[in-house]
Amino acid sequence: MSSTPFQGVVTPEAVVLDFESAGVGSRSAAAAIDLIIRSVVLTLISIASAILSGVTSDFPTWFFITLFTLVTFFITAGYSIAFETLLHGRTPGKAALGLRVITTEGSPIRFRHAAIRGFLGLLEIAGTFGVVAAVTIFASKRNQRLGDLVAGTIVLRERRAEHQPVATHFQPPPGTEDYAFTLDASRLSTDEYLTLRSFLTRATQLAPAARQGLAEQLGRQFARRMATEPPHWMPAEVFLICVASAYQRRFAGSEPTNYAAQ
Repeated sequence: MSSTPFQGVVTPEAVVLDFESAGVGSRSAAAAIDLIIRSVVLTLISIASAILSGVTSDFPTWFFITLFTLVTFFITAGYSIAFETLLHGRTPGKAALGLRVITTEGSPIRFRHAAIRGFLGLLEIAGTFGVVAAVTIFASKRNQRLGDLVAGTIVLRERRAEHQPVATHFQPPPGTEDYAFTLDASRLSTDEYLTLRSFLTRATQLAPAARQGLAEQLGRQFARRMATEPPHWMPAEVFLICVASAYQRRFAGSEPTNYAAQ
């Protein structure tokens, strides 16, 4: 199955990403690379275990067999969990194929996401030779296997381009910082933020009258959506910048840099 477009994903830096969800083919290739790496590691451990069991009589043979079995389990289960946690959604195989796991909201995955994917992967991939994973990926609109659906994640194929997207951060204009901090952006959806971001990044390209009219229209919509009333002295576009800053603070957790209405 080929990759399918998946738009509307926003990174923790509030960058709209033009990525594609990874299909069965690329994910299988990445899994094959990871399998080879795990197999090499387990082979080396097996050789070391055989050597140690042959040169020492301090421990019985069953001890080394049990130890190897436990190590095999932890490597099989913990390989993807450890790498996806430490490498922000990547294993060596995924990195080689340009794949990355993120949450469906566009944030980096955490340990709990990787753990859910890893342990369910033992059942749907290792336990069924990948049949369950392949079926759910084909059936899912976003090419998600069972572990992705439960963890709330998606595997993306990163498009390589000469010009990488530049993060756009929104900082409340001077004097509005305290007000922006009081705004609750948890009600806003990703699509609503994308609309807001699109206006703010293109406002300077609009005619003054159109810019002001659209800002006032969006300001009323976002004020109703967030159940708030901006100060009477605050221009609509300044209010929208405060909303964008609140959204980034709520969902991104990153420190914004300067952006001011022009």
